[in-house]
Amino acid sequence: MLRVCEGEVDVMAKDKAAPDDIAGMSFEVALAELETIVRRLEEGQGKLDEAIDAYERGAALKRHCEAKLQEAQLRVERIVLGAAGRVESEPAGME
Repeated sequence: MLRVCEGEVDVMAKDKAAPDDIAGMSFEVALAELETIVRRLEEGQGKLDEAIDAYERGAALKRHCEAKLQEAQLRVERIVLGAAGRVESEPAGME
């Protein structure tokens, strides 16, 4: 969203929540779409408005992928050294 105030342009942050279709995507599906968007933007295909929309969707996909990676990292980090130095795992509590 752009807001013009006394000759200045203020770029306001968009809502960071992912659209419903992105929120339900697996990491792999979201990453594949993100790669397609990046490739299309790098090639300069499409009109300016389409490029801006694609960029915004790409940013939402990037945030979604980062969140999925963070979830995976938390699950992996729940593997701990138990008594007598044995490797054990604890529930990540992410259900």
